[in-house]
Amino acid sequence: MVIELEANQTQVQRIVQSQAFRTSEVHRNLLHYLAEKSLSGTAGSLKEYTVGLDVFAKPASYDPRQESVVRMHVARLRQKLAEYYRTEGVDDPVIVDVPKGGFRVTFETREIVTPPAPAIPLEAAQLQPNQRKEIILGASLVVTLVCAAVLGVALWREKTVRVPHAGSDLGTPELQQLWGPMLNTNRPLMICLAPSDGASGAFLLGEFLSHRKDNVLVTRSEQVAMPEVLMDNVVFLGPVSGNRQIEALSKGQALVLEPNGIRNLSPQPGEPAFIPDQPSQATEVSQGSDETHALITHVPGLYGNGDILYLSGNQISSTLAAVRAITDPTLARALVSKLKRPDGSMPRFYQLVLRVQSMDSMPIEISYMFHRDLTPRARP
Repeated sequence: MVIELEANQTQVQRIVQSQAFRTSEVHRNLLHYLAEKSLSGTAGSLKEYTVGLDVFAKPASYDPRQESVVRMHVARLRQKLAEYYRTEGVDDPVIVDVPKGGFRVTFETREIVTPPAPAIPLEAAQLQPNQRKEIILGASLVVTLVCAAVLGVALWREKTVRVPHAGSDLGTPELQQLWGPMLNTNRPLMICLAPSDGASGAFLLGEFLSHRKDNVLVTRSEQVAMPEVLMDNVVFLGPVSGNRQIEALSKGQALVLEPNGIRNLSPQPGEPAFIPDQPSQATEVSQGSDETHALITHVPGLYGNGDILYLSGNQISSTLAAVRAITDPTLARALVSKLKRPDGSMPRFYQLVLRVQSMDSMPIEISYMFHRDLTPRARP
């Protein structure tokens, strides 16, 4: 038991010293506190009020029903732990988690099985450069110049990612409705990454597409050319800027992403003319949360050929929220229920706005605001 206790304490220390937690003192303190209570066997009696007083230095008048700081930070702690175990902690011997519904930290020892080293055929060891290009990065599409150093991968325009193709198997009827027009076709799929976008959205989109589509091209949005847009289905990830031709593609849309929010050029009854992004009201103790907005736009391609999908926002968190909204089965189900017309049919082309609550550039709540059903028309 002593050895197990020391292993668990060592794992907590490893996590709080990781890159994922290095910039978040509040979550380091929260994990330390909850882990200490759990290892001592007293976590079962923890209440939200107690955590607010002990960790966030709330006054005795603190009312958890009126202020959700503890719930928000515990939810973010769960996300940061998941992020850690997807990256730095992928091979750690102990998995630390905070299951929903309480404040008890769990410690699960990972059984490590070392498989025998496979024999490497001579042919595989002598792959030519053009053959190696076909197999590199088959697991995911992830990249921007900023995140290349973090993930160790840079996907430039000349890289073509080849992955097993699963035909029309998109998982759920709602994912089929959202993605079918772009994936169930022989047209190549081109992913265009904004220079300012972070790794999370690209990585998540790569995970979703990895076993659903072959012939996926990855490039930066400022480098894409019009002939490529004409030949491919295209997904723009993040704000589109730096390429005047590509920026012109979005002209004429009713909902437009601006630096501080989303402009509604023709408001319908009950719709705002401008939806501003709201920065957090952070303090020394509480980091607070941002309210930003994501804009998802699905329109016909050039001359009505193929499809163009924009997943955009002014913050990394809002772009990530747009990706989650149309790749997560539960969120996709809720989204499709809003998009459907009264007769039950699903529009192929649309614009929709999402409200995103986020902390540390990670969305913690994604909610639908409103959408536009677009009439298909060819683009000039």
